[in-house]
Amino acid sequence: MESRHEPGADVPGQVPPGVEPGKRRKWTWRRVLALALVALLAFAAYEYLTLPDAAPLQKKNPETTALIEQRAEEAREAGRKPRRRQHWVSMSNVPKHVIDAVLMSEDAGFYVHEGVDTAELEKALEEAWKEGKLGRGASTITQQLAKNLWLSTDRSLLRKAKELVLARRLETELTKSRILAIYMNVVEWGDGVYGIEAGAREHFGVSALNLSVAQGAILAAMLPAPRKRSPKSGSRALKRRAHWIIEQMQAVKRISPQQGSAAQAEIDRILSGKPEAEDSTDEEDA
Repeated sequence: MESRHEPGADVPGQVPPGVEPGKRRKWTWRRVLALALVALLAFAAYEYLTLPDAAPLQKKNPETTALIEQRAEEAREAGRKPRRRQHWVSMSNVPKHVIDAVLMSEDAGFYVHEGVDTAELEKALEEAWKEGKLGRGASTITQQLAKNLWLSTDRSLLRKAKELVLARRLETELTKSRILAIYMNVVEWGDGVYGIEAGAREHFGVSALNLSVAQGAILAAMLPAPRKRSPKSGSRALKRRAHWIIEQMQAVKRISPQQGSAAQAEIDRILSGKPEAEDSTDEEDA
């Protein structure tokens, strides 16, 4: 039977009268992009709503962290028994010079930012754009805590975005002193070693309360790569960073010149082992 079409009716495969082919193609792509944007926003909203709440940490210490669980799983996959050394202590049992060393090493602006150092973040994103990958850097102590508590160590942009949101939640719900206290008790300080008390016992055989200025600087210098830069590793990067931390602490009058000189000499004594291969660029996960 012969098909008939009313005048002006659309014919399959043909563009309606008055509509240029290019315009219909553009409208189609706009629709696809619009749908993709809606889907992206819905995904972002879902991710945001499902992120952990920081409020319970106001009074309760975390029983474990995502990083501790990740390291345990890594050990099991390698056929080893997971190792965990952790002893919670109050900040009153951590010398001020140790806290200052950690702040100097990891986040000198901790008390002035709101969880994210925007200037450093911009620099890190510019470098990531140029190099095509997200490297370490620009992470405040609050961001590091968010990652350790709830996220993985991968370097994806999605993980970084979650980290930024969670850092703001921590800053909103907790005081600076509480954030720092949790960080100092959960941060990784070696293979299966978590927190300042366990770090002090593991590497120097003393409690955190009895750490010297030099020992505190060495522990702080380990933090960019705590499983690779132990005092016994012979890491030249560890030694340089520990000396730098003492110089900075002295420059901002956290320690006296006499304390600085004594600490520099003690660092040399402690880290006097034969250096291994250069590791200045050997840093762990962002």
